[in-house]
Amino acid sequence: MMKLRSMQVLLILAVLSFLLIHFHFLSCSNNAPMEEKPSPVHILILSSWRSGSSFTGQIFSQHPSVFYLMEPAWHVWVKMYQNSAKVLHMAVRDLVRSAFLCDMSVFDAYMSSQKNKSDLFQWETSRALCSPPACDSFSRSDIITAGNCKTICSKYPFSKVEEACKTYSHVAIKEVRFFDLKVLYPLLTDPSLNLKIIHLVRDPRAVFRSRENSMAELKRDSNIVVGSQRTKGEMGPYNTMQVICQSQVEIYKAGRQTIPSFLKDRYLLVRYEDIVRDPLSGAAQMYRFAELHFTPELQKWVYNITHGKGQGAQAFDIGSRDALRVSQAWRKTLPFQKIEKVQNVCKDAMDLLGYRLVQSEEEQKNMSLDLLFALNSS
Repeated sequence: MMKLRSMQVLLILAVLSFLLIHFHFLSCSNNAPMEEKPSPVHILILSSWRSGSSFTGQIFSQHPSVFYLMEPAWHVWVKMYQNSAKVLHMAVRDLVRSAFLCDMSVFDAYMSSQKNKSDLFQWETSRALCSPPACDSFSRSDIITAGNCKTICSKYPFSKVEEACKTYSHVAIKEVRFFDLKVLYPLLTDPSLNLKIIHLVRDPRAVFRSRENSMAELKRDSNIVVGSQRTKGEMGPYNTMQVICQSQVEIYKAGRQTIPSFLKDRYLLVRYEDIVRDPLSGAAQMYRFAELHFTPELQKWVYNITHGKGQGAQAFDIGSRDALRVSQAWRKTLPFQKIEKVQNVCKDAMDLLGYRLVQSEEEQKNMSLDLLFALNSS
């Protein structure tokens, strides 16, 4: 009897010992540091129409670590065109947030239920949507032109957009439909986002000249910006420029002068003229800010696309060109009377962002490119 009782005690002790050891190791295992996947970096290229933003977007799109979308808020403005830009800010912000988080169901409100990948605005400008898993015809490390992508990769289902997005360490979005940085504060304080903002600006005179070449394509957007009545007549284009320039001023002040703590080190002002004057340095600066490596292949591509012989004849073309000369073409093609009007409505923006005013027609004719850049340097 005593022997049986002793055996039972020993058995109970053995079981308890096993359980103690088991739970000890389980606890240690749970407390051990786990290798976590780094949080994605979210990059918003914030600009306005005809400011070199498509080219700047391509600097990010062609990087093999970046999932890129060009102006996804276009869908919001097309669907809700009766509203003003200010009214649409919230819907645009919500769409951009969802896209950053790779939740592409947000597009259901603006597109048909039978949508394909090719229904997404300017999808072919995204290298990520032209390579696996979004398209099997190219490698993820390839430099891919929009023309080649559009021809080969258009028939894939829309679900591939979300699938591809989730495989990248960086998500970059180029957007021209924000006119107030404060609208983005909820995104900057959102713990699910790691948002960095690149604020791209361009000389208002160059923007105005480029807008003249693409007035028909920009008509709907201009109506939303200032209202259809204010786009009419001789002053219509200048009214639009005034709103755009004022928004650049307000964004700059919020990003550089009255900086809230959550914006520290997350806002970068970039002038398009500085990028095209030294493309490799400009791209390197943006890549460092975005925590991206500037590969030799990308260095070669950036140099070649900015040192071509093209003159940028196509308004929305991102092909190889003499980018520096094209950026300053307004000096030779824009009449001084128009320059004066643009300078008048955009004076605050030009002063703040470091763009020198041209005082006379004679000065316009004789000003050298080097002098203009030296005076523009900030």
